[in-house]
Amino acid sequence: MNIENFSYRYANESDVPLIIELVRQLAEYEGMLDQVVATEELMQKWIFEEKKAEVIFALEGETVVGMALFFHNFSTFLGRAGIYLEDLFVLPEYRGRGYGKGLLHTLARITVERGCGRLEWSCLDWNQPSIDFYLSLGAERMDEWTTYRLTGDTLEQLAK
Repeated sequence: MNIENFSYRYANESDVPLIIELVRQLAEYEGMLDQVVATEELMQKWIFEEKKAEVIFALEGETVVGMALFFHNFSTFLGRAGIYLEDLFVLPEYRGRGYGKGLLHTLARITVERGCGRLEWSCLDWNQPSIDFYLSLGAERMDEWTTYRLTGDTLEQLAK
C-alpha cells in the first residue's frame, strides 16, 4: 500500500462509541439500521470484558476511516480455528483508496500469524460492489452454503 500515514490499530475501551457509530453507519448502508440494538454497554461487555470479538481500525493519519470486527470460529474439517469477519466498513468518503484491502490484508496476516486455517465472511447478495471487491482479492463464493439464524423469541423458545 502506498498511502501516506496509513496504519492500523486495535480498538481499545475508549473506542466503544466510535465502534457503535461505525456499526450504525454500516447498518444504514445495508438498509438495516432499524435492526441495530447494540449499545455501548453491550459492546463494552462482549468485546472488552468477555473478549468475544476484536476490532481493528484503518487510520489515515490519526483519523479512523474504517474498521473490521472479527472473532474466532472453528473448523472441524481443518481441525483448527479460523477468523470470521463480521463487519468490514470504510467511511464512504475514503472508499476506493485501499483501506478495505488493507483491512483484509491485515486480517489475513493475523489469521496466518495465529495459525488459523481460514478467513471467512458473508456478504449481502445485492452488494455487488463488495462482491466484486472480494472476488478481485481471490475470495471464493460459497454458493452451496446457506446461512440460518435464530434470534429473539424464536431463540428463546428453542432454548426452553
